[in-house]
Amino acid sequence: MKEINENNKSFEDIKHIDENGVEFWYARELMPILEYNKWENFEKVINKAKETCENSGISVLEHFPDVRKLSKRANNAEIEIKDYKLTRYACYVIAQNGDSRKKVIALAQTYFAVQTRKQEITEKEYSMLSEDEKRFYQRNLTRKGNYSLNQAAKKAGVKNFDKFHNSGYKGLYNGETADDIAKRKGLRYREDILDNMGSEELAANLFRITQTESRLKKDNIQGEKQANKTHYKIGKNIREVIAKNGGTMPEDLPTPKKSLKQLEKEKSKQLKKQ
Repeated sequence: MKEINENNKSFEDIKHIDENGVEFWYARELMPILEYNKWENFEKVINKAKETCENSGISVLEHFPDVRKLSKRANNAEIEIKDYKLTRYACYVIAQNGDSRKKVIALAQTYFAVQTRKQEITEKEYSMLSEDEKRFYQRNLTRKGNYSLNQAAKKAGVKNFDKFHNSGYKGLYNGETADDIAKRKGLRYREDILDNMGSEELAANLFRITQTESRLKKDNIQGEKQANKTHYKIGKNIREVIAKNGGTMPEDLPTPKKSLKQLEKEKSKQLKKQ
C-alpha cells in the first residue's frame, strides 16, 4: 500500500522504530498524510481516538504518549510544539475516528488493521519463527506485560519499583537481582537484561510478569511489602514448576551472542542499503 497523497508519502515511509525494535508514528508526520492541514483539527481526532480507548479500557498513556519537539519558525527562532508518539493501534483508532469522506482515511483504516493483525500470531506461526524472531516477539510481550504490571503494582502501593522487580527476579533466579543477572551475563552498565535473553528465558519472565499482575489484581494486594512478597512467591513458584518438569533453570540458559538492540541496528543498516 504505497500510494497515499500528493507528497508520495506512505505510512511505511513515516514509520519509526525505537531502540527496542517497537514501531511508532509521530502524529505531526501522520497529519498531512491523512490530509489534515491544521494541528488543532487533527488533535480533535486524536482526542476522539483517546476517548475510544478509554471507553474500551485500553491505556491511553501506552498508545498516545505525548512528546515535545523544537520547531523552527521563519525567523529561525525555535519554539516547543506538542506531538504524540503513536502506536500502530493508536493510528488505527485515529483512522477510525477520522473524516470517512476522505479516501486516504479508508486506506489508513485498512493499512493499520492489517498491520495490527500481523502482530497477532498463532502457535503454529510462532513455531515457524527463527530464534531471533521469537526473541523479538517475546520481548514485545514482556514490554507490554511490564507496563501493565507496573500499573497494578502502583495501585497496590508500590513506590520502589526497582525493589519490586528485583523481588520477582530473586524468586525466579534463586536470589539473583537484576544487577546480578546483568553481571553474570557480562553486560555493560544499564544494558537491558531482557534484551539479552533467549526466547525460553523471556517466556519464563513473561509468565512471572503476567501471573504477578493477575495475583495483585485478583487478591487485591495492598501495601508495598505484600506486593514484593507476592512477586517473589510467583517467581519462586515458576522456578519450582520448571524444576518439576525437568526444565533448565533460567540462570543456566545461554545468553544470546547479540542483544536485540544490536540485531535491530543491523536490521536498520540493511534496510538503508536496500
